[in-house]
Amino acid sequence: MTGIRLHAPEPGWAIDADVVVIGSGVAGLTTALRCEAAGLRTVVVTKATLDDGSTRWAQGGIAAALGEGDTPEQHLDDTLVAGVGLCDEAAVRLLVTEGPDAVRRLMATGAAFDRTSDGEISLTREGGHHRRRIAHAGGDATGAEISRALVEAVRGQGIRTIEHALVLDLLKDGEGRAAGVTLHVMGEGQHDGVGAVRAPAVVLATGGMGQVFSATTNPPVSTGDGVALALRAGAEVSDLEFVQFHPTVLFLGAGAEGQQPLVSEAVRGEGAHLVDADGVRFMLGQHELAELAPRDIVAKAITRRMQEQGTEHMYLDARHFGAEMWEQRFPTILAACRAHGIDPVTDPIPVAPAAHYASGGVRTDLRGRTTVPGLYACGEVACTGVHGANRLASNSLLEGLVFAERIAADLAEHGPHREGAARAEAEAEGTVLTLIAPEARRDIQRIMTRYASVLRSAASLTAAADALEALRQDAEGERKAAEPGVDSWETTNLLSVARVLAASALAREETRGCHWREDRPDRDDEHWRRHLVVHLAPDRSPVVRTTGTADFPPVTP
Repeated sequence: MTGIRLHAPEPGWAIDADVVVIGSGVAGLTTALRCEAAGLRTVVVTKATLDDGSTRWAQGGIAAALGEGDTPEQHLDDTLVAGVGLCDEAAVRLLVTEGPDAVRRLMATGAAFDRTSDGEISLTREGGHHRRRIAHAGGDATGAEISRALVEAVRGQGIRTIEHALVLDLLKDGEGRAAGVTLHVMGEGQHDGVGAVRAPAVVLATGGMGQVFSATTNPPVSTGDGVALALRAGAEVSDLEFVQFHPTVLFLGAGAEGQQPLVSEAVRGEGAHLVDADGVRFMLGQHELAELAPRDIVAKAITRRMQEQGTEHMYLDARHFGAEMWEQRFPTILAACRAHGIDPVTDPIPVAPAAHYASGGVRTDLRGRTTVPGLYACGEVACTGVHGANRLASNSLLEGLVFAERIAADLAEHGPHREGAARAEAEAEGTVLTLIAPEARRDIQRIMTRYASVLRSAASLTAAADALEALRQDAEGERKAAEPGVDSWETTNLLSVARVLAASALAREETRGCHWREDRPDRDDEHWRRHLVVHLAPDRSPVVRTTGTADFPPVTP
């Protein structure tokens, strides 16, 4: 391993595999199942338990052209519009053409989707979609059902899993290829402490980085570990400035922090209205789809209205649904609202935007390969080019599914590069990164929430970058650095991804998709229909470069 690595004890144990998959959402478990079916010895590493990733929290569903009259071409058009000129059309075309069959294979794995009275898959609409193409399960518990089915399949196949494990760093062989990972098992299961999984193919499926902000829909495990690992390993990341803020997150108060309850876009898809304190539907006239406009447009409209009225939230009004529809179609959301003293059957729901999804991530090609040989990425941790500047609703589960299958197909076709893994040494040299004290986590979140969330400007982003740099310098200036441990490793990862996000957002001098610059309010295709690609310099600072066109450069030289 060369480059930068976390300060951690040397591995005290090691196991060997052909493929190690980091993460247990739809992307990770699908990759594992397909690799195992191809005869590759596969190990799944997950930070909590197998069923505790981001997938289980997905309410709305999975988008695919499954309905009568719908076509992949129409799905492609909606995705390109939402991505505001930065989608990779080849990647989107793969997504929408391979997506329907991938969903059917997911059903064959055991995922049970809601059906109509005549047995057809029940489809709904969400923001940015011109057709009903969102398949859902359990009303609003789609992610939980997908997670259940995939976990059962993984356990049924006897795939080796390591739970309660935080991945630390990538191992490389003498040729610079991936050769496994180091990880820390948190006192649960067969292994304990720092160890290594030696494998010639490493698949990052670690989910998002929503915990970099104070309020997010992401679970506590979403601390940007995969992006941070990839950066330390020398991989490139792209489009990290495009963080999608979900427009309708249950407002629990101005000081609410951590994971917040999501009110799915499917509620608006079924006819709920966004209103202000006076009951006015403020999305009318803002976009042809009104409340079902792409998420960046709705989030901006809510934020703008909040500013105009000096309020902290808007309302989602679905009282006209009635009790029966709420109980049958949205039981999870109904329960979450009632747990916080709000009854959507009789009251409008207070909502405000919160960090939801990273459209950017570790840059990959159409087979999920990153700029580090042997290192793959899929799901939210990856930047495949599908989402562009703003993810279309419910394309995330589909992206994880489709690109997981493509990674497994690539590994099955070409086979892992086995020679290097046997020679990799877990204690290989590298610059050891000073760890950030766990108490800085809230400081990072508050800096990012104040200066780099929905509304941004050169002044605010410069303030964010300076404040984050001060945290890093404070850590390096301490007489006693933070001790290795899960909390300090996570906080260090959060600081790393926050610095890259702030640097990218400062570099992009326009407003596009979910990147909203108050000081640069217009979209500028001439200068900024480009991608920002970032790697870490030897001094650990982000190096941002702009691509020459809207196309990604190849991941291989």
